[in-house]
Amino acid sequence: MEHAGELAVQRRAGVRAVALGSARMRPEIPAVAAEFLARQRMLLIGAADPDERLWATVLTGREGFVRAVDDRTIVIDTVPGEHDPLAGLDGGEIGMLAIEPWTRRRMRVNGTVTREGGRLVVRTEQTYANCPKYLQTREIIGESAGTTAGTTAGASPVAALTGGHRAWIEAADTFFVATRAAGLGADLSHRGGNPGFVRVVDERRLVWPDYVGNSMYMTLGNLELDESCALLFLDWDHGDALHLTGRARVDWDPKDVPGAQRLVGFELDRAVLVRGASPLRWSFGEYSRHNPPARTGDGQA
Repeated sequence: MEHAGELAVQRRAGVRAVALGSARMRPEIPAVAAEFLARQRMLLIGAADPDERLWATVLTGREGFVRAVDDRTIVIDTVPGEHDPLAGLDGGEIGMLAIEPWTRRRMRVNGTVTREGGRLVVRTEQTYANCPKYLQTREIIGESAGTTAGTTAGASPVAALTGGHRAWIEAADTFFVATRAAGLGADLSHRGGNPGFVRVVDERRLVWPDYVGNSMYMTLGNLELDESCALLFLDWDHGDALHLTGRARVDWDPKDVPGAQRLVGFELDRAVLVRGASPLRWSFGEYSRHNPPARTGDGQA
């Protein structure tokens, strides 16, 4: 069921109030979704820390570390590591994304989370599959011997983006975005495009295009009600993670950005670089054929 923010964005976008794909959204976990979850080695989550800052992060494990134990309950057999911005996660709303880059399959789950020792238990409220648009293909080619799921090698929190952060972000073809609407749920979504589709404006601001999607507008709908936003950029080669938390606003005039229906501008509050956040090592396959060309140059959005 769409909330007021999603309906407002749909109206402005000229989309009918019954969003495409919403009929497939359900609180229960279908058998095919349970089977998909059980195969995963990586799970992306978005939630708030004890100070109510929103963060997105990555969890990893062996096949079966994420599993549906009944039609409304998912158990995750790990927790964020000690240096992770969500290390203290215990309760509240959570958005999750299970993604299989080599097949371009993905599913999103939104619900509430509790912590039971070294695992997380999620009560589902929304479960649904997403289309494969803008997903680049990647395959797991190895695992770091010195890192296991739930542990990290170290973190560097800062209040502004460095030159290294900027190079990382502007070379990215994929990132993950967490949003929320108080009392209505958190959400974790994928964003993809050709390198350069995310542009760093200055040490605290970046912008990315919003391409044609499934017309459900869950991310933009949440931002309509709550500007809180978190981004996650992964170093697929080395397992590092760049976590950003701040606020985001939608610009409905995309100007000259190829393929953009809107632009989303993000303002940073805090960034945390976690070394060794994931033990998984990935090889790149190919870019999605749906990716519009990335804009080049220093023009302002």
